[in-house]
Amino acid sequence: MPKYLCLQRTLPGPAGSKPSPAEMKAMYGKFGEWRERFQRNLVDLGGRLGAGRLVAEMPATDGPFTEVKELVGGYMIVSAASLDEAIQVARACPGLVRPGSGVEVIEIQSP
Repeated sequence: MPKYLCLQRTLPGPAGSKPSPAEMKAMYGKFGEWRERFQRNLVDLGGRLGAGRLVAEMPATDGPFTEVKELVGGYMIVSAASLDEAIQVARACPGLVRPGSGVEVIEIQSP
């Protein structure tokens, strides 16, 4: 079955408000249900991105570059029969698609 990279992205415009502790607790409960429902699709739940550095042939010049972690909040890899099915899995993940963020779902092409 094909695999898909799901990137949680910051969207232009105003950011959504952070959930309250009660909302977070409810979201974690729903997250457990989501993991159980889609366990056959979840290859790697990924996580948030931390520090990194660009590796290039020439040393990168210091400048006002946008860091990947400012654009991409996290990732996961899902297995699905189609792009539409992978989108359904990502869309159903509690808290992943919300005001100020969305998910880009990209097929991973293997040789």
